[in-house]
Amino acid sequence: MENRISVLSNLMWRFFERCGAQLVSFVVSVVLARLIEPEAYGLITTVTIMTSILLVFVDSGMANSLIQKKDPDDLDFSSVFYFNVGFCLLLYGGLFLAAPLIASAYGQPQLEQVLRVLGLTVVVAGVKNVQQAYVAKTLQFKRFFFATLGGTLLAGLVGIVMALRGFGVWALVAKELVNVTVNTAILWLTVGWRPKWMFSFARLKGLLAYGWKLLASSLLDTVYNRLQQIIIGYRYSQADLAFYDRANSMPNLIVENINTSIDSVLLPVLSSEQDHREQVRAMTRRAIKISTYIMMPMMMGLAVCAEPLVRLLLTEKWLPCVPYMRIFCFSYAFYPIHTANLSAIKAMGRSDLFLILELVKKAVGISLLLAAMSHGVYAIALTLLVSTVTSQIINAWPNRKLLGYSYLHQIADIFPNILASCLMGALVFSLRLLRLNDWLTLPLQVLTGVAAYVALSALLRLDSFRYMLEIVKRVLGKRAGKESAE
Repeated sequence: MENRISVLSNLMWRFFERCGAQLVSFVVSVVLARLIEPEAYGLITTVTIMTSILLVFVDSGMANSLIQKKDPDDLDFSSVFYFNVGFCLLLYGGLFLAAPLIASAYGQPQLEQVLRVLGLTVVVAGVKNVQQAYVAKTLQFKRFFFATLGGTLLAGLVGIVMALRGFGVWALVAKELVNVTVNTAILWLTVGWRPKWMFSFARLKGLLAYGWKLLASSLLDTVYNRLQQIIIGYRYSQADLAFYDRANSMPNLIVENINTSIDSVLLPVLSSEQDHREQVRAMTRRAIKISTYIMMPMMMGLAVCAEPLVRLLLTEKWLPCVPYMRIFCFSYAFYPIHTANLSAIKAMGRSDLFLILELVKKAVGISLLLAAMSHGVYAIALTLLVSTVTSQIINAWPNRKLLGYSYLHQIADIFPNILASCLMGALVFSLRLLRLNDWLTLPLQVLTGVAAYVALSALLRLDSFRYMLEIVKRVLGKRAGKESAE
């Protein structure tokens, strides 16, 4: 029970960190969207496509190797730290030299300087990466809360002030750069680990043996996920790209909170139990049930409330993003299945299998994308929905043998959550028939959705609902016991 509470505590800190950061980011993005035209957002999206691909080399592979390894020491962490910093400097140098060519290819001269400035986030991320791995390995997720929230708050303030003074796209650049820099500085000051003056090629080679497959998988996944935006930005307009990206940002606000929280805590916890198959299966099953219980109603609610939400927050000029947003919502609703299954595979040390899965999924997705790219942005968005369905089946397939937990069993476990979410969504959507103005419709939809989902959870006796209530009661009881003892 103590282990369960410890895991839940770290999960909650990670969740609060993501919620706090994403909430601040969301508020800031709403303000900036009102101040800055969609074309400027399209330009920044083009840049972040490039930097996100480079950041894969920093954030994947080696960090996961440190987390997965049973007993990493200072020599392991220090070796990876110096390797990451040196490699990031090389990546930035390549981006700096390639900036004029990229700007020319997109026909956007301003892109050159924006790339060179925003590309500095890659170097800063190289300094932060091993600190993040240390926090995850030692389950000190409280550290992330203060670092992430501090960086997000200051970055938002800088971005808004610059936007008000007419800096346009450079307000967005400054926001991103300040965010990662402050985040790194706070993490560096609060985490106890520091790199030592030691380095081992042998240790690095051992970590690379596991990590390169995850790196390749993550690189493939990032390029694939960004491929839709690359095609839209190159083949269509910057405004189309901005609408598509903005549509993704709102549901992604929720997905990042839940998925990142689960994955970052689940991987080190499952890794510690990798020799106990039954325990890994039980944890994976619980993670899928709990995360879908939370994720599905949020995605369903956002999909049915998309139009009044966009009109109120972003104004009429952003309404073209609504159809895309609904597609993203339905796609993301099943992401917890992806996350839990892949975390289990990584924790069992099967990075080779992880890479094979990525190759198969991306082959299917790219085929769909190539078939749709000439039929408009909406058709491109629909390929995401189709590939999400096929990908969750592919991700779950290995765990049929590894854990004895098949895809059909997983669907059976989450079916009550799906049913409750659909019933809630139908009720919330029907409120549009009242034809009230947006200021009344949206709050009414949200309150009705929350009340309906809680009532349905109790009525249908959803396992996840009862499990969460039990944990909360135990945690509160334990805290009350400590206070009375004092």
